[in-house]
Amino acid sequence: MFHPEGPTFKELTIQALSSTTRGYDLIAPKFEHTPFRTPDGILKPLMALIGSPGSIDDGLDVCCGTGAGMQALRPLCRRSIAGVDLSDGMLQQARARMDERPELAPATLTQRDALDLGFDAEFDVATCFGAFGHILPEDQDRFIAGIFKALRPGGRFVFVTRQTPGLTSRTFWVYHGFNAVMKVRNAVLKPPFIMYYLIFTLPRALEVLTRQGFQVEVHDIFSEPYHNMRAVVATRPRT
Repeated sequence: MFHPEGPTFKELTIQALSSTTRGYDLIAPKFEHTPFRTPDGILKPLMALIGSPGSIDDGLDVCCGTGAGMQALRPLCRRSIAGVDLSDGMLQQARARMDERPELAPATLTQRDALDLGFDAEFDVATCFGAFGHILPEDQDRFIAGIFKALRPGGRFVFVTRQTPGLTSRTFWVYHGFNAVMKVRNAVLKPPFIMYYLIFTLPRALEVLTRQGFQVEVHDIFSEPYHNMRAVVATRPRT
């Protein structure tokens, strides 16, 4: 399904019936061949917005998955890059990709809950790709507060989201239909598989970021087919 080397419908069904962590452990070896992997058409413009190669000291990719975001961010880092994810299977794939470029900044990968990062003013830039659907609305402030704490004063949290689609949009109904199915699944089956769409879009994301102390800019930098996406740069104030 999706790609000759990607997961089959059966494998995706087994993933959806598993817990969030176990589901990604199972799909990790084939994740790069799914549409859920953040495309280069988003990663490249976003890295250009962050800066040039070697322009930051230390970078962090939250919910790093198989390492696509880390691979893009790593050349920008002079000193180090870190990735955290709850799935050991995804981290194993990311480690293999980091090992392919030993000449770049040293990479550290750690199995860690995104709601309990535990960093304190250690990074100049933090990124997160395709993972906001795993953070329930009631946990978003805690999630963003942890990223704020992980950044040094002046540090930036950079990610991609979109405007909330209107009620007449097909996207709105497709994604909310998916969310309804997931809510039923999680009410019936335990442990839950947490994945919901359109829960950290604009303006909701700006409200949470501002509430947690960030100064926020939104940039329109993407070409088709990603022209509906927006780059968000949230900066931790220096004072």
